[in-house]
Amino acid sequence: MVKELKARCIVEGYAAGTAIVTKEGISFMGTVNPKTGVIIERKHEIEGECLKGKILVYPKGKGSTGGSYMLYDVVKNGVGPAAIINIEAEQVAVIGAIVAELPMVDQVDINQIQNGDYVEVDATNGLVRITRE
Repeated sequence: MVKELKARCIVEGYAAGTAIVTKEGISFMGTVNPKTGVIIERKHEIEGECLKGKILVYPKGKGSTGGSYMLYDVVKNGVGPAAIINIEAEQVAVIGAIVAELPMVDQVDINQIQNGDYVEVDATNGLVRITRE
């Protein structure tokens, strides 16, 4: 099954990979280890999961001004997500994605995406393609 969703482009680019989905917000300052890309926030829905090369799907960030730099750091360390999909992009994550040149979209019904789905993010054209077996 293949499904296409419309999205709003936040940061242009293309990426594809396996989805890692959470219904909880993410702050890159304190939620993610910038050296390993692993979710370290205690009791977070995806605690212990590694973001490396994944399409990170979550509703909205939960700010911290240092989060922009931490997102940039995790991407530049080679352990960050390949792209970000949100319901509503949060300014702190947007700044980090811009600086890291990380494809990012929002205004997406993330309930249509499940963990393990193969997801293509064509942020430039505002499209998210989901492939599920």
